[in-house]
Amino acid sequence: MTDVQASTQQSPAELELARLVVSSLNIEGVQADAIDPEAPLFGEGDLGLDSIDALELALAVSKHYGFQLRSDNPDNRQIFGSLRALSAHIEQQRAR
Repeated sequence: MTDVQASTQQSPAELELARLVVSSLNIEGVQADAIDPEAPLFGEGDLGLDSIDALELALAVSKHYGFQLRSDNPDNRQIFGSLRALSAHIEQQRAR
């Protein structure tokens, strides 16, 4: 992560999720509150997560929030697109 602060403020739900991401994936040197909620989580993003990280993150979300992220969901690329997108999906699932 660069010294530049996140360009967009995290919501409380996004901060909670960012903390889960950092702790569950054992990401060192990254502060949860410094993750840009609109930056890509995978590939070219600041975190540069990969497919193994996606599996670990899906498991952590399942345990923490009480619902399963399905690997066969055709919307996964969008759902895992950014911290903000994943947080919105979690909130939508929790509202059901």
